[in-house]
Amino acid sequence: MRYTAMPMLMLAATALWAPALSTAVLSAAAPAATGAPADGWSIDADNVVAIEPDVVYRRASGVELKADIYTPYPAAGPTPTIVAIHGGGWVEGTKDSMTLSLLPYLERGFSVVNIGYRLGRVAEAPAAVEDARCALRWVVANAERYRFDPRRIVVMGWSAGGHLALTTGMLPLSAGFDSTCPAPDATRWSSGDLPEVKVAAVINWFGITDVADLLVGSNAKHYAVEWLGGRADRMDLARRVSPMTYVRAGDPPVLTIHGDADPFVPYSHATRLHQALDKAGVPNRLVTIAKGGHGDFSPAERRMIYAAIFEFLGERGLMPARTGAAGR
Repeated sequence: MRYTAMPMLMLAATALWAPALSTAVLSAAAPAATGAPADGWSIDADNVVAIEPDVVYRRASGVELKADIYTPYPAAGPTPTIVAIHGGGWVEGTKDSMTLSLLPYLERGFSVVNIGYRLGRVAEAPAAVEDARCALRWVVANAERYRFDPRRIVVMGWSAGGHLALTTGMLPLSAGFDSTCPAPDATRWSSGDLPEVKVAAVINWFGITDVADLLVGSNAKHYAVEWLGGRADRMDLARRVSPMTYVRAGDPPVLTIHGDADPFVPYSHATRLHQALDKAGVPNRLVTIAKGGHGDFSPAERRMIYAAIFEFLGERGLMPARTGAAGR
């Protein structure tokens, strides 16, 4: 358990309100009229998850790019690891906004690396793609330190983060987006090539799969136009950063979750990817949320989604051996 010293002002307030606090404590011992007290994993989470916030994984465009590292405590061995990528149309959003979405994975014993990346106002496309690819390389390079299992890395993202999860998992080294990633010393001084890195699976929450489709026509979205900017080769770049461009045999398994009434990322992006992966022989599954919007799913739908995610990962040997909380 981690303890923090109580400020003097709080100590004084505690003394002042001691009778009231005593009454509250005594009342808590009896069944609450408004519902059962909290129980389960959340009660002991502080004892079984170690957190290292704002670890710098890369410096680019004059900014430090950071990740929050969550690991099981104590770690029984190398653990399956999720690289989590927030959404926001590549132009807004923060890693901090996704913290509560990580809880189902932490509860089951995954390590999680929750990354930030350069938004469009700092650097236009393809900066976010480069950052996510470099974050994956950082995870692999630091696997021993944090007891990540480099053979069981799952990349997961929401919306634009879903797009980045797909490009992180599907892009080959030859696509050219890894060239600015820091190289290990053994490579930096001896070779012009970085080693290939592979992920074990991708969890794509309503991600963009065809960026060019969002630049013109009926599906055009200004967030995509803003991210690509006014460069003359923007259509070519849009194709280069589109997951659809890289569908091929040997891609990692992909699970896609998408509402068929999504107003921000067309549902057709999910169905087209699913069909293309099927044709290429890549294991994949599409979970369609009927009348679902852009992630605003009901509790029942979310329970179904998480059951599908853990089943999908379990079938591929990517679930942690430890499930649930274990005390220190």
